[in-house]
This record gives sequence, structure tokens and C-alpha cells, in this order.
Amino acid sequence: MKSLGYTIAASSFALTVSSAAVNAQEVSMLVGSNPDTVAIAEALTAAYSANNPGVTFDIEIRPGGSEGDNLVKTRLATGEMADVFENNSGALLAALRPSLTLEPLNDLPNMDKLLESYTSTVSDADGNIYGVPWNMAVGGGIIYHRPTYEELGLEIPTTWDEFMANNAVIAEQTDKAPIIQTYRDTWTSQIVFLADYFNVQAAEPGFAEAFTANEAKFATTPAALRSFEKLQEIHDSGYLNEDYAAATYNDGLRMVASGEGVHYPMLTVGFNAIKQNHPELLQDVGIFAQPANSDANGLTVWMPDSYYMPKSGGNKETVRDFLNWVATPEGCETIVEAVGANGPFVVQGCTLPDDVLPGVAEMLPYFAEEGRTAPALEFLSPVKGPALEQITVEVGSGIRDAKSGAELYDRDVAKQAKQLGLPNW
Repeated sequence: MKSLGYTIAASSFALTVSSAAVNAQEVSMLVGSNPDTVAIAEALTAAYSANNPGVTFDIEIRPGGSEGDNLVKTRLATGEMADVFENNSGALLAALRPSLTLEPLNDLPNMDKLLESYTSTVSDADGNIYGVPWNMAVGGGIIYHRPTYEELGLEIPTTWDEFMANNAVIAEQTDKAPIIQTYRDTWTSQIVFLADYFNVQAAEPGFAEAFTANEAKFATTPAALRSFEKLQEIHDSGYLNEDYAAATYNDGLRMVASGEGVHYPMLTVGFNAIKQNHPELLQDVGIFAQPANSDANGLTVWMPDSYYMPKSGGNKETVRDFLNWVATPEGCETIVEAVGANGPFVVQGCTLPDDVLPGVAEMLPYFAEEGRTAPALEFLSPVKGPALEQITVEVGSGIRDAKSGAELYDRDVAKQAKQLGLPNW
């Protein structure tokens, strides 16, 4: 574990005293080692200190992965956690036993500015909200080649039938691959399945809770089975790139950015890779939500991680004021200045720069309207089978059909649920 070895205090910034009365204090902070995580923590704490003379932060960097997870759990259990710490949002929060270890933040003035789709991932069954987001959200859907859509006069599809009709036009009028898949990197095979969760929830609002309680299955819930069926239909349609079994993630991004292929089911983190590898093509890619089974079309979202305040921490009033400030337009602007704009914020009132990438801009309407985003299932349920990517490769390659894939996945998650000690499994 590494400490930055310095404190961040007001220096060259214009000094504006916050309305919150704060005295000279040093706030301890524990964050993950990802460079963006560290950069954002440094920027936010420096900006807050500039507005609050006398408040400094001592930032400690923890390891990532399971080592970091264990450290967080140990510190919380022993009462040695920093005053504020960074960790996952979503189902993994339950492992921290938040009602016993974390302070609820419901009464912070800016909590009502957070989208419900985010707060649902950092809340407990009693409605206590424990986290504040410190980054932007990531969307999952269909990255597409904008020039091909313009040349063929295609409309953005909102239903699966419209999507497959567009693929038919592309196949008939061009030599491009209508749909790109890249199964050499097996994790990419999961995106069609995972990004379909908005549609599952739209049809079955209680699916995540019932699934966690072993009262709903993918194989026997039609809306959930549909996620596997879409993967099978993509294969059976003949619209895939010929090298889908050997192509890599980077191949897929290159193909959709250059127009060699037109649709690539993927997360919006792909824009960062295109920006790095093919910056001249960034304006040619966009994204739309995975087309719906019905008229209810929306985006499945991977929510940002959060800052939390442990019950055992000190400087609580200052930490509460800091967390409340993070959830403001000024906090969001500070984040963009630190790492750029890679996705929409889950804080109402926060905006992105006018020169934001077209792909990121196309996500914004989904966030502007309540009810058009939903967290990915992994933010709502701790149950996720370890063999999912092998199963989705098999379904997406025609090795097994959707029904048998769903049945196999139901057996896969049962093993994990028992390991977690979940009731009713």
C-alpha cells in the first residue's frame, strides 16, 4: 500500500469559504490505485481545500483486486478505516454490511440530485443511501458506424425488429459486416446479454430481487430468456463478421470505427480505446441502447463507484460537507478537468463540455428522462455466474441454443449463490 506522502491544501486557488463551518482539520482518505481514481481524488480534494481553508486531505492508495477488497473489509471490521474511502457501488456493497459499518447520507442536501438508478445501487433495504458518485457512468449498448447510417438513410432502431431490419439493409446494400463479434476476447461475448438488462427489468420489474432469492430463472422467465435468444438470433442471421471467433476487442473497435463493420455490441469504455488507437475516427462512432422487446427503450448502465463514510471515521461534519460538495456541478466540472468527459453524470444539473465526443453525447438523452436507464444486473444482485462468458460464446457461436444456454447459466449461478451463503439456494 502506498501513501501519497503529502497533504493537499489551499494554495494558488481563489479562496472562497464554504457555508459549512469547518475548522482546521486533516481528513484521511483511502482510494484504489487506478490512475483515474487517484487523479480524481487529488483534484476533488484540492478544489475542496481551496474553498475551505484549513481543511487538508491525506490520501492513501490501496491495492486493487481481491487484496484491496480484503483490506477494505478488514479496516471496516477493526474500526481502522480512513475518514472517507472509495469502493464499488452495487451488489458488492452488501459485503461491507453497510448498516453496521457505514453512515447513511440521506440527509445531505444534494442527495436528491442523484439519479434513482444510481442511488438504488448504494442503498439498503431500509432506504438508507450510503454513497456519493465520484465519476461518470458507463453505458452498454450498440456502438455503430455513423457514416454508414447516413449513407443508407437508416434510423436509430429502438426495437429488436427494427435493429434486425437495419442489418438486412446493410447486408443487402454493402459488403460490410452488419454485426461485429470478437470471441477471441471471450468477455466481449457477454455484452449482448448484459446490456439487455434494461429490457428485462422493463418487462419484469422485480426480476433482480426474485433472481437473488432463487424465485426467478433465466430459462423460465421469458423476458430474461430473450437476452440469450437475441445472441442466438445474431449468430443464426448470418450477419456476423467472418472472423468473429478469432477477432479481438481491439479488432472490433477498429472495424466499427473504420466502417468495416457497422454494429458492435460494447460498453462505452470502447470510446477511450478508439480515442487512443484511432483518434481520427472518433467522430464516426456513436451508440444506441440495446433495442427493446417492446416500445420501452432505455440504456443499461454500469454505475460509477462511490465515496463512503465509515461509522468509525473522524471529522464527520467535514466529510459530510465534502461528500455533499462532490455531488454538485462544481464537483463534476472538477472531475472533467481531471480526466476528461467519458460518460454522463448521475448528478442532476451536471453537464458535459460542448465538444464532448458524439458517442458520449448520444447517451445523454437517456439520462435526461427519468426511467430510461437501468443499472446492469450485477449492480442489483450479487449473483453472477463465473462461466457466463463461456456460455455466451457457445450460444453466440451456434454451439448451443438459447434455451440450453439459459438453463446452463441457471445452474452456474446456483453454485455461486451457495458459496455466498444466500438464503433459499
